[in-house]
Amino acid sequence: MAKPNKKGPTKTVDIFCTKCKTQLFKYRKGGKGALVKCFKERISQDFTIKRCLCPNCGQSFARETLIKGTPAYKIIGGKVWFK
Repeated sequence: MAKPNKKGPTKTVDIFCTKCKTQLFKYRKGGKGALVKCFKERISQDFTIKRCLCPNCGQSFARETLIKGTPAYKIIGGKVWFK
């Protein structure tokens, strides 16, 4: 299987917790679709303390997984939003 592009897109989006509106990541997202997964190598700033948990309210927003052989976070539907 093909790996995701290492350089990735240049456009960054801010990812927030839906429950408490705390910023979780700055992420280099490609395309204009929904946020389904976050490749760890594309996260430019990580504001979380524990993996996949919101630092403010403690809600779990993702699961760690391998996608196409690359470490990533699989986002749980409705737990995050981005702009």
